[in-house]
Amino acid sequence: MTEPLFDQLQALPTGLLETDTRQLRNLLPKPTLVHLPGKLAEPLFISVLLHGNEPTGFLALQRLLSKYQNRELPRSLSLFFGNIDAAAENVRRLAQQPDYNRIWPGTELPASPETRMAAEVFEAMRARHVFASIDVHNNTGLNPHYACVNRLDNDFLQLAALFGRLVVYFKRPTGVQSAAFAAICPSVTLECGRPGQQHGVDHAFEFLDSCLHLSQFPAQPVPARDIDLFHTVAQVKVADAVSFSFTRSDCDLLLNADLERMNFTEIAPGTVLGKALHAALPPLLAEDEQGNDVTDRFFELNQGNLRITRPTMPSMLTLDERVISQDCLCYLMERFPLPEHQESQPA
Repeated sequence: MTEPLFDQLQALPTGLLETDTRQLRNLLPKPTLVHLPGKLAEPLFISVLLHGNEPTGFLALQRLLSKYQNRELPRSLSLFFGNIDAAAENVRRLAQQPDYNRIWPGTELPASPETRMAAEVFEAMRARHVFASIDVHNNTGLNPHYACVNRLDNDFLQLAALFGRLVVYFKRPTGVQSAAFAAICPSVTLECGRPGQQHGVDHAFEFLDSCLHLSQFPAQPVPARDIDLFHTVAQVKVADAVSFSFTRSDCDLLLNADLERMNFTEIAPGTVLGKALHAALPPLLAEDEQGNDVTDRFFELNQGNLRITRPTMPSMLTLDERVISQDCLCYLMERFPLPEHQESQPA
């Protein structure tokens, strides 16, 4: 008989509220889905540690569970603790692993034990008639707190606006947790700033606690004045064959050392991101929502300078070269008007 890819528990293991992410593997030896009963039966699904070096969701969850340790939860909770092994090493993912936020239904990755696990978690939550889904993350660059949605229905926007004004709508990359769960419930990804910042934990905790007390989502549309909505129009990666650095001049692409300060700033055409030291190699690859190559739409090389060619707003720029190699350099966004008619999620 094949060993299960993840564990399912009906209660919190002893010690979970006191441990840290590096020691979590002592209590949860593999990815784990925990179901806790509450006053309202349809559960709130919360996933944390899909990236092992992003502890804010776990810390906020510990605080939330401590608050309700000796009293009934307002709503049932289903909690998914993701990449336990990467958390033990404080890295996004281990070298042999896929990204745990790219393995969910709808992924373009080849089938693997991890994609099967994600599909089974998804089906387990579909069977429980999940109320809403929240995936909590940190990021490595200098970014404000913001929420991400994959649909523009009213319930999704209500959920995102409860976190804050900044909301990003995106369709790529595929295989992300929030996009998969968008098929069965309102879902959101929270970006809570860098790890190690207490206000990120505070913000995530307050949001999770508020969601626990929701009986339904407001029917009226989110007022346009209450939300700044942006649309991700391209994902930007450093080309596979290109070496890059923020400090070394012996590489193909020398990126500007203050790049992350451009996050969530509308930058003008002509802005220089770095210098290509081998002009024969296209240094970046930008893909739109359909996976089409749109590099020439956004970038040009001019006397070796890598320039933006149109007004845009980047997000997720980071100085962490490992994260850039494992994921991407950044996303490019444009302002997006609120839909005039926002439909609620069907029951």
